[in-house]
Amino acid sequence: MSIWKSPLSLEKLNETRKNTLASTLDINFTEMTDHSLTATMPVSPKTCQYMGILHGGASVALAETVASAAGMMCVEGGYCVGLDINANHIRAAKNGLVTAVATPFHIGKSTQVWEIKITDDSGKLVCISRLTLANQYHAK
Repeated sequence: MSIWKSPLSLEKLNETRKNTLASTLDINFTEMTDHSLTATMPVSPKTCQYMGILHGGASVALAETVASAAGMMCVEGGYCVGLDINANHIRAAKNGLVTAVATPFHIGKSTQVWEIKITDDSGKLVCISRLTLANQYHAK
């Protein structure tokens, strides 16, 4: 059974990036299963720090982008906002694409907790992150 209450197609998700940080960083939504959402981001001068490796902040931006989009699709009649995010940077990425897969630990009425695993082109773990979202509902 799918976790999505307000699902969007990958095409619609990618349209939501217009004029946002996700667009600036070339983040693209690439896959949706019944329990996860995946996005990619190129390792490029836009996403690297001065030593030529993926910037930790870019990894966090990717993690929050993919999990926030997933969280939004898990609520009806409302939206989500980030409460807390953490990240452990495991390995440097110097080129190619990094792929982030967001899966839920908890989807509740008022909060959600998501795990985001970011891997490089060879499937090696680059970063592990956890995002907590607050569900906000429109007044009836």
